[in-house]
Amino acid sequence: MRVLVLGGTTEASGLAKALSARPDIAATLSLAGRTEAPAAQPIPTRIGGFGGVEGLAAYLRDEAIDVLVDATHPFAAQISRNAAEAARLTGTPIVAFVRPPWSREPGDRWVEVGDLDAAARALGETPRRVLLTTGRLGLASFEAAPRHHYLIRTIDHPGDLPGLPRHALLLGRGPFDLAAERELMVREAIEVVVTKNSGGSATYAKIVAARDLGLPVIVVQPPTRPDVPQVHDVGDVFAFIEKVRRR
Repeated sequence: MRVLVLGGTTEASGLAKALSARPDIAATLSLAGRTEAPAAQPIPTRIGGFGGVEGLAAYLRDEAIDVLVDATHPFAAQISRNAAEAARLTGTPIVAFVRPPWSREPGDRWVEVGDLDAAARALGETPRRVLLTTGRLGLASFEAAPRHHYLIRTIDHPGDLPGLPRHALLLGRGPFDLAAERELMVREAIEVVVTKNSGGSATYAKIVAARDLGLPVIVVQPPTRPDVPQVHDVGDVFAFIEKVRRR
């Protein structure tokens, strides 16, 4: 069985490890290339885009892919749409390996918004100290609210940010420890956290820390995913692969 995994998440890396132990499956992991130094993977890895729907469809045909697994980030909406359409064009079975979004718990002070522009507006007019953890690619949205002081945490350096005159950078890759997250928020006198609702456990500690400290969290909700089969654990991915094998 030839399997292509569209990755970039903790779940995709776990799936890659499981696939590496299956000699009956020839799997390739594809990364978009947005992270400068991605972690080494135990299966063959390609880095970079495919060239849209047609490029991905051509790859699926040329490589005789039997199963396409979309294990991309919950906010990688365009990639997921391209994957669903390329699978349709080529008749390739596709499954989305997704993690459920976080749910509001007692004590959470969430302000749920639909996109980053709305998150910037939700910060309000009064200058605040903001822990901003939405990734480096969407920082331009917050240039509409330059009065706030932003502690920006990203994996890679976002480059110069002249539109955010009051900011500090904190480079780091999850998972993050709860005690460290609490200490960070207290030390930096954080007044509000801004995050994408990415689900999973790797960055959930900031949600718990904010809850413990009584801080508000502006939560950007994930986009709607394409209408393809969804699973939530590695075992169900293998069950899908085996179902295709038996056809």
